[in-house]
Amino acid sequence: MKRNLNRSWALLFARLVLGLIFFMAGFWKVFQLGPLEHARKYFLPFSDTFLPVWSLWFVGATIPLIELLAGALVILGLRTRDALIALGCVLVVVTFGHLLHDPLYTFSGHVIPRLALLLFVLWCPREDDRFSLDYLRLRRSEKVPAPPDSI
Repeated sequence: MKRNLNRSWALLFARLVLGLIFFMAGFWKVFQLGPLEHARKYFLPFSDTFLPVWSLWFVGATIPLIELLAGALVILGLRTRDALIALGCVLVVVTFGHLLHDPLYTFSGHVIPRLALLLFVLWCPREDDRFSLDYLRLRRSEKVPAPPDSI
């Protein structure tokens, strides 16, 4: 079956932008701010809610690492589905947290663009993501020849 080369380019650009957004945020949070400071600054303000403080520390310190690692995997196109699911969980946590303090929080600048890219990449067949390490692994394991280009 012919694959659309334009779809492969679209997937590459969506993966790279989404991966860079999360990777760079994770990089800053891990290596400049620090995971514990991230938890203290952005998660402990929710200690006035029903959430246990230990969970705020745990999730607040874990999210930067998830963003860093999953963002890198998305950039590379390696274990993309797993990385996207992890980043989707991060977006759910962020959404939940914002809604706890502000039930009318506007997501148009932060969550929605990331979610749109994530859903696009997750929705597209992985065979169309020809510029990814997952695709190379798939071709090697199935010994499938590269599909001809089509426009």
